[in-house]
Amino acid sequence: MLFAIAVFAPLIGALIAGLPGRVMGDRAAQLIAIAFMVLASICGIVSWTGHIWGGIGNGTVPITTWITAGNFRLDWSLQYDSLSTTMVAMVTTVATLIHVYSVGYMAHEHSTTSRFFGYLSLFTFAMLMLVTANNLVQLFFGWEGVGLASYLLIGYWYDRPSACRAAVKAMIVNRVGDLSFAVGIALVFLLFGAVDFPTIFAAVPQHMSDTYHLFGTRWRAYEVAGVLLFIGAMGKSAQIFLHTWLPDAMEGPTPVSALIHAATMVTAGVFLIARMSPLLEFAPAALGFVTFIGATTCLFAATIGCVQNDIKRVIAYSTCSQLGYMFLAAGVGAYQVSIFHLITHAFFKALLFLCAGSVIHAMSDEQDMRRMGGLWRHIPVTYVTMWLGSLALAGIPPFAGYWSKDAILEAAYAAGTPLGTYGYVCGTLAALLTAFYSGRLLFLTFHGKPRAEPHVVDHVHESPSSMLGPLVLLSIGAVSAGFLLKNLFIGDGHTAYWQGALFNAPTNHILAHLEEQPLLIDKLPILVGLAGLAVSAWFYLLAPSVPAWLAARFRPVYLFLLNKWYFDELYDAIFVRPAMWLARELWQVGDATLIDGVPNGLASAAEGGALTVVRIQTGSIAVYAFTMLIGLVAMVSVFLILR
Repeated sequence: MLFAIAVFAPLIGALIAGLPGRVMGDRAAQLIAIAFMVLASICGIVSWTGHIWGGIGNGTVPITTWITAGNFRLDWSLQYDSLSTTMVAMVTTVATLIHVYSVGYMAHEHSTTSRFFGYLSLFTFAMLMLVTANNLVQLFFGWEGVGLASYLLIGYWYDRPSACRAAVKAMIVNRVGDLSFAVGIALVFLLFGAVDFPTIFAAVPQHMSDTYHLFGTRWRAYEVAGVLLFIGAMGKSAQIFLHTWLPDAMEGPTPVSALIHAATMVTAGVFLIARMSPLLEFAPAALGFVTFIGATTCLFAATIGCVQNDIKRVIAYSTCSQLGYMFLAAGVGAYQVSIFHLITHAFFKALLFLCAGSVIHAMSDEQDMRRMGGLWRHIPVTYVTMWLGSLALAGIPPFAGYWSKDAILEAAYAAGTPLGTYGYVCGTLAALLTAFYSGRLLFLTFHGKPRAEPHVVDHVHESPSSMLGPLVLLSIGAVSAGFLLKNLFIGDGHTAYWQGALFNAPTNHILAHLEEQPLLIDKLPILVGLAGLAVSAWFYLLAPSVPAWLAARFRPVYLFLLNKWYFDELYDAIFVRPAMWLARELWQVGDATLIDGVPNGLASAAEGGALTVVRIQTGSIAVYAFTMLIGLVAMVSVFLILR
């Protein structure tokens, strides 16, 4: 019962705040949305602790019959196991803090904010439906729900063309991945005759040798389904090639960025791969693809984060990079480590975005770090909490990111495969760059001389308590979540904790080998993290002229990174311009010339004929008599000839 309340309470809050919210007023709508979120988080945490320590086993919570078509029947049920309860507790807790933070952040909004809070709660509900799904169709419902909510929230300021473009871009890019996901679901149904997880997972051993005929070749069914499902995850979780929507999503209010990057949306892809682990464990080629994409993304996004100047975009690319780490762990079979990093990342990434929002709030909506500096004296609470979040992101012990990110790199090395080694190298280099851009953000924003306009500096102030309270609470998670959860998630207690919610094949012993790595392999990520912080301090505190010199000296490389590897320009040339050309031709030739032109031409011809006929209607009796005579002569002539 409590588990169902945790899932549906945000929906009730969304309906009340979003629909009659304008009538009841902003304050009432905010309080109602937050009240239902607090109820959801309490029920979610109680359900999680009850499952872990209360001895409640895995099961389902039936809601109603959803689809009945012939022999096909699909119930609407909530999956109740370690993975679902963990995700529900995290999503509701982080989302509640973001709701509270939004009260202060949106206080200066000129229009009513009831719609905003309704969207936030709807976003949370959609994610909860996704993580509690008992079947792939229900999961797809939540999957599309978070896509809809992200579209509404990214484009919340609909009077800004940039926000509208970003919302449309997020929707279109995600459609690519969603199409693959939908086809993957269809193939799974074709293979197993079912879409509910218990039936699918129980039948996995029976279909090991099944194949699909594609492109003139026979492929193992599990490999095809696994790749299709992962391409769907690539779209939602912004992996390389389908990542371009994520930085532009910063056009929405900062609480939206925190919710997308920490608790919802982008974590959906990681959750999907973990949930489908009983199938993917027997699809080694698909897992190799997951490993390669995850490792490449974590390094690729980190290189871009090093040169971005918008404070939110730096954190956005760090999300892209950290998601790559999660997929790297899942790709080598360490699903538990992947979820461990997902949970720790939720705390410090939500903290970083909300700290960025506090900085923007203090700087009168300025987001360019080059126009900041010297803020630590003015906003000390934001300064301290952002340091804590950044150290967690950089993987510096004993903060949360250290425990989970290092476990990922250890798992990659322990895999003992070429792709695992590739992942370890990419992940270690990304750790160096992550620490560098984290330090760069801190030093440019809070240290040095103020670079903002004097009138902006004069109005810098600390955020209200409604914004600072969530920062303090999230910083506790950013500091302690790692060492508190490590033993449960990936340590000696992981088998009892997960209770079969995550599956490892009998040949998969990767968790047992995490602590058996050489000392250098174990400590290298820490060393490169400290080195990255040291280099950033040198660049932006001790020798601030060095970055400009390097940018000028290696300008092609700098521009390549600043322009995000030119992915947007490449996609514009390959997809957008040809599509615009085709649309223009279809409009001018197909629509204007053919569809409109043919009827218009026929109408013009009919009009011309009518005018010709009208001209012979002179009204003269003599003309009419002469015409009749001509007709009579013609008729008699024909009669005589034919006789």
